[in-house]
Amino acid sequence: MTRRTEWPGRPVEPGNGPEFADGPTDGPLDGPTDGFVSGPVTGRGGRSGRRSRAGADAGGGFGEGAGRRARSGTRSSGSPSSSRAEQGESRDRRDKGEPRDPVEQARNICLRLLTGTPRTRKQLADALRKREIPDEAAEEVLARFEDVGLIDDAAFAGAWVESRHHGRGLARRALVRELRTKGVDPSVIDEAVGQLDADQEEETARELVARKLRSTRGLDRDKRLRRLAGMLARKGYGEGMALRVVRQALEEEGEDTEGLDEPF
Repeated sequence: MTRRTEWPGRPVEPGNGPEFADGPTDGPLDGPTDGFVSGPVTGRGGRSGRRSRAGADAGGGFGEGAGRRARSGTRSSGSPSSSRAEQGESRDRRDKGEPRDPVEQARNICLRLLTGTPRTRKQLADALRKREIPDEAAEEVLARFEDVGLIDDAAFAGAWVESRHHGRGLARRALVRELRTKGVDPSVIDEAVGQLDADQEEETARELVARKLRSTRGLDRDKRLRRLAGMLARKGYGEGMALRVVRQALEEEGEDTEGLDEPF
């Protein structure tokens, strides 16, 4: 059963009656509508009425598309853009180099320097001073790193002696010199280089000369002596040991070593 719908303020005319309720309406309706169609309407006209209500609810647009556009416009001015603006301001502050917590800065610097490479306390302290970290903050971080074992000058010195002696053939004198430049305490240095005794040091010197000896063949005796002894001197070996080791190596090759007892 079809219900008759009467439009307020407009008489029913042919083409405007219930028989056309399912079809489109020609022209605007007379009288106030406030965005809604008066009375229940069925069929496609009813759906059109719901679309009109969606448009009105969205803020004055027409149909569902307008409602979505209106809601999208509201969201675009909300928190996402504000969040991006805050992030931009945060980046600006970092770019301007605004001060952060100096303790945090010192900790990050030390951790970065210690990654993959042990360092002494003095090396880290020098790095913090170069980056203008306040002394109080630097001392706090360095002390904490020592407490947890991230800084251990004794372990550093022991590993340094082991590596540089067997890897580069450095003598105790050269090792002491290197550890001093790294700020290791003299008592710690003495303990570390004490790992090497005189016999082990001389044995390493012999190995160095044996590897170098072949490259000096064909030279006169004095030139070979200077070249081999100079190599040992640069690695920290004393003059007396260097001369003794080189003389023995030359004698084994049949060289006349008479007169080679004098210092070179």
